[in-house]
Amino acid sequence: QVQLVESGGGLVQAGGSLRLSCAASGRTFSSYAMGWFRQAPGKEREFVATTSWSVGTYYADSVKGRFTISRDNAKNTVYLQMNLLKPEDTAVYYCAASRYGSSWPTAAGDYDYWGQGTQVTVSS
Repeated sequence: QVQLVESGGGLVQAGGSLRLSCAASGRTFSSYAMGWFRQAPGKEREFVATTSWSVGTYYADSVKGRFTISRDNAKNTVYLQMNLLKPEDTAVYYCAASRYGSSWPTAAGDYDYWGQGTQVTVSS
């Protein structure tokens, strides 16, 4: 069982930055692929980024070059550094853990555990 708790969301102006954190419980954190998803009002949850212990990181085209996912296995924490934020980045951001640790899972159904979400609002 893995429990995930996100933090770091908030209100920021367009062009600004935020860093989201996701603290995980459980001794097998390093074996999971960790991902970030987001869901805007009236839209489906969409993939943002994922990090795997064996194959590195992978990003959605919409955030490539602006967002960076990283993990600290010693702290059981995954981060999402978001730069050059745009109003269309406004959403609830969710952290998730996937047992497919040796790949880049990009579908929500590939993830086994989810956090409660943190709101990110980007004003124009």
